[in-house]
Amino acid sequence: MKIWLWVIISILAVIIIALILKIYLLQKSAKEIENAFADRLITNTNTLIDISSRDKYMCSLAASINIQLRKLRMEHHRFQQGDRELKNAITNISHDLRTPLTAICGYLDLLEQEEKSEAAKRYIEIIQNRAEILNQLTSELFRYSVILTTKDDIVCKPILINNVLEESIAAFYAALHEHNITPNIQITENKITRNLDHSALSRVFANLLNNAIKYSDGDLDITLSETGEIIFTNTASKLNEIQVGKLFDRFYTVEAARKSTGLGLAIAKTLVEQMNGTISAKYENNRLHIYIVF
Repeated sequence: MKIWLWVIISILAVIIIALILKIYLLQKSAKEIENAFADRLITNTNTLIDISSRDKYMCSLAASINIQLRKLRMEHHRFQQGDRELKNAITNISHDLRTPLTAICGYLDLLEQEEKSEAAKRYIEIIQNRAEILNQLTSELFRYSVILTTKDDIVCKPILINNVLEESIAAFYAALHEHNITPNIQITENKITRNLDHSALSRVFANLLNNAIKYSDGDLDITLSETGEIIFTNTASKLNEIQVGKLFDRFYTVEAARKSTGLGLAIAKTLVEQMNGTISAKYENNRLHIYIVF
């Protein structure tokens, strides 16, 4: 009786060990699939998922995931191709529009020098305003499409943010003064150096200053903190939290800035992210705060 009992115990022990081994191998295969799947989503490779286990169910699972990966990769390539074609089309269209618009503006300037009735003067002024807005839109659209298609041209090297910010403010001093805006500037004496593209950073600051001119009620605070955080703050009573949440969306404009193309802050966001930074906006007590961190 004892012999049979030991035989049964031995058989059960072998079964338990086999089950534990089976579970371990299944867990190992599941982990391999998990890691391989995550890697395939990140890296651009044609390598499919391969596992060490020969378990038919795990192999079937890996094969099914490989089928979906092939479909996903094909859709990804199709999206990339379509995205490139769309960006190139926008670049070409905006470039082609600029030539006739320049001619129209030139002829309008010549026409303005001719004798005309008061009604004709009014009509020409309306045409000039519309042509100016359209010219500005096509120029911004061209710049935006160029930025998207030439993101690899961003060359980052150690840049002193203090100097670039001061240069940008000085370049906009006349425009700010024209709109009765005297900026309150607080730039730390500490030298804030980051690996950035000088031209791209200048463009970001220029777009933010333009944004302040459009939306400010007459004030502007510019801060560069000791930690390197850059803050643009101004009173903007015509905005609200919903509008501020959409400021970085392409082509989004608000009634307070009818001549806006809706691309200035979208370009700033794209450039900041291309330089591995973050940009965000907050609206509090009728004041618009834009934060940049590199």
